[in-house]
Amino acid sequence: MSDHTVTLTQAERVRTAFNQRPRDAATMLILDHSGKKPRVLMGKRHPGHKFMPGKYVFPGGRIEPGDRRMAATGALAGPCEQRLLARCVRPSVQRGRALALAAIRETFEETGLIFGSADYGAPENPPEGVWADFATRGVFPDLGAVTFVARAITPPRRPKRFDTRFFTVDARAVAGKVEGIVGPDSELVDLVSVTFDEARELDLPTITKVIIAEVEERLKAGFGQHLPVPFYWEKRGSFVRELL
Repeated sequence: MSDHTVTLTQAERVRTAFNQRPRDAATMLILDHSGKKPRVLMGKRHPGHKFMPGKYVFPGGRIEPGDRRMAATGALAGPCEQRLLARCVRPSVQRGRALALAAIRETFEETGLIFGSADYGAPENPPEGVWADFATRGVFPDLGAVTFVARAITPPRRPKRFDTRFFTVDARAVAGKVEGIVGPDSELVDLVSVTFDEARELDLPTITKVIIAEVEERLKAGFGQHLPVPFYWEKRGSFVRELL
């Protein structure tokens, strides 16, 4: 069992902003099991970003209204759905579903990778924007392909606060790719597929290192649906690791 202590960097410990309620967000770990060691896809954030410039991260972002309305195929596994409901002020199945869809949508926006199924024709009446691109390509996002593996809330009084749910998807669940999304003028300027050991050598936010270790442990334990989901949040200046 690895050490789950979270040690923030000096920059991450700065608490100068007005406190704000964390916003719902979702992020995706795209796992490639085709080689001897599993690999994860990571993107380098644009150096001009105010938030985590130049850091390597998983694709992800805030939940958007369209994520609550988009049609999908498949369903979240029961244990994932239940754990998404846990420790929420206003728990709802719709919110958990929207978070999983946000992870799929943000992954497409930032990497061009479309995770879903082309077996059912085009979704009808998709929300405007990115989801309309799924419909144009005849792809339904597939909730059955994603697994909820971790949750973390940004500490109080940071400039941006998120209540982030971390999902995984197998790289083989990809239904297509749009080229030209990643580049020097994009949100992500580079994409790399790396082993967990290689990932740790990159410039990562602390919580990203922690989640990589958690997912590595989960894979070694068989990645079963029964495995609990770690939830990181700060209590009186120290991170707490709770199991959902």
